[in-house]
This record gives sequence, C-alpha cells and structure tokens, in this order.
Amino acid sequence: MTITITTAPCCWGVDDVKNPNLPAWERVFDEAAAAGYGGLELGPYGYVPLESGRVAKALQDRNLFIVAGTIFDDLVSPENRTNLLRQTDEICAVITRLPQPEQVPGQRFRTPYLTVMDWGHDERDYTAGHTDRAPRLSDEAWNGMVANIKAIAELAMSKYGVRAVIHPHAGGYIEFADEIERIASDVPAELAGFCIDTGHTYYAGMDPVETLKTYADRLDYVHFKDIDEKVFRRVLGEKIRFFEACGQGVMCPIGRGIIDYPAVKQALEEIGYHGFITVEQERDPLSVAGSLADVKESRDYLRSVGF
Repeated sequence: MTITITTAPCCWGVDDVKNPNLPAWERVFDEAAAAGYGGLELGPYGYVPLESGRVAKALQDRNLFIVAGTIFDDLVSPENRTNLLRQTDEICAVITRLPQPEQVPGQRFRTPYLTVMDWGHDERDYTAGHTDRAPRLSDEAWNGMVANIKAIAELAMSKYGVRAVIHPHAGGYIEFADEIERIASDVPAELAGFCIDTGHTYYAGMDPVETLKTYADRLDYVHFKDIDEKVFRRVLGEKIRFFEACGQGVMCPIGRGIIDYPAVKQALEEIGYHGFITVEQERDPLSVAGSLADVKESRDYLRSVGF
C-alpha cells in the first residue's frame, strides 16, 4: 500500500467562504507545511484566489502541491446547474496548473481530483446524523441531482482530464447508507468515483471500515477524520446544524477519537488502496490558534500506526 497523506483548509475552519473570521490562505499553506504535509486541497470555491500563477508560487515557496479542488454547493436544484458548471470550469482550470505530487503506482486516476459534495439545505443540515429523521428527495429531485453531478463530472474530465469524486457529507442529500448505495447505482463508475470520508461515514451511523470495503471498486480518494464520542452523543440529542456541532468540537485530532485507525489501515491494505488520503478536522475558524498543533498531532498519529 503506497499512501500520500495531505490536509485541507477545513482544519483551519474554512468551510463557509462568507465567514468573516477565516484565516488568510497563506497562513493555511504555512501551517500545512510546518506540520509536515507535502500537499493539501484548494478548499471551497472562493477561498484561495483563482490565480494559478500567484498560487503556484505560494505552493512552490513552501514545497507544497494541490491534491484536489472542491465543489461544496447545492447539487439538487436544476437552476443551480450554470453556477455548478462555472465553478467546475474555474476550479479545474486552476488546479491543473498548480504543482502536482508524484503519482503513486497503482493509483487509478491522476491528481488533482474534483471533490463533489452536496450542501445548502436547512432541512438536512438540522438532521445530520439522523437517518431516521432526515427527509429524502423525491425521485424527480434525486434525478435532477444525478444529472447535475453527471454534468460536473463530464465537464471536468472531458475538458481538463480531472476525475470527479462524489463525497457523501453530513447534512447534505448524499449522506446515509441508502443514498450512497443509490448514487453508486445512478452515477456510473466510469464517470465518477467516490471519496469516502471516515468521519462523515461514522457521523451518518455507518462503519467506516465496512464502507471502505463496500465501495472499494469506486474508491479513488479518501478523507480521514476522527470524532469525539462524548461530544458526538451530546450533539445528536440537540437540534443543531452540522457545522455548529463542529464548532463545539465534535471533530478532533486523529487518534484522539472513536474511529479505529489500525482497522482502517488493515481495510485499505486488504482492498489494495494506493493513492492519497487527506486529513480533515472541521472547526470554528475562531479556534484557528489550535489548528497547527491539531493537524501535526493527526499526522504524527497516522505515522505511528503505519501511514
């Protein structure tokens, strides 16, 4: 198993680009390098400038690369298609011009990837983690979301050679086991892969180890998180948005939480996964002072168990 560990701006509280408290992207680059990572994701659309020359120099100065870009938006609404395709175009145009890592033998698709996540629905945000309470899309709305995802994936690959990977995300309309199974059936493997996230998988009531094994044939990219079980049990009993729960510390440094990472490593070895794994820890950007220590702790822990 050949693995490269990277990180992402969400570890510095960067999820909502409209949040006035976000740290400067240069700080994220500085601290990712200082914590021992060779690369990171670009983060949500609008955070890092869409200026490939400027960003490439910033990466090169810190000996970093970009592993993926992100679409984190409403994938359901048909009227959002134009916006989604514009984001796809602009993100892929930048990430394909940025420094890239050495590709890993056995890796199915080259980096950079385009991670595709549904977001922006209050009725699902407040039911994150509650498969029994969360409303499901009608067949018509579901088919519209599938059409949007297919359009994103087709544009990314045909114009830029970028592989789209679908990321089930807490608080979106692709979160729970039935939805992941359905999207795997409705979006062909040749069109888009999966990015399975251990933290979101656990949050949604699934076993991360079994989920990785189930979708081994679609697994192009992986996200690692860990969950503070005490905080998790408490927030599940509250009416709370997903990122409010993150602000209360539901995500913790890897190795400090409930997820069994030696078992995750064994599962990835069994399925023969080769490629990239990105460490994430969503948090309130007001707590960014702790980001460097946390991402270093996560990296050090993963190294201690063989990653």
